[in-house]
Amino acid sequence: MTALTIRLPDSVHRKIKELAANDGVSVNQFIASAAAEKMASVMTLDYLRAEAAKGRREDFLAVLNHVPGVLPAPGDESPS
Repeated sequence: MTALTIRLPDSVHRKIKELAANDGVSVNQFIASAAAEKMASVMTLDYLRAEAAKGRREDFLAVLNHVPGVLPAPGDESPS
């Protein structure tokens, strides 16, 4: 495991301490979890962008061709 020193504004540190206590975890555990969540989010975006760049539009359109051409149920309409 690696130790990391970061500088946080006092207000952010106070809020992290409060949220970690509410979750019943340490500040270190809270920050590690937050970093892992951000990492997963960025990696997911990178993956989706890479998949989109592969130019598989024909696969996308093939799937869309299986969608029935019916009107949406009442209440499911797109907002104007």
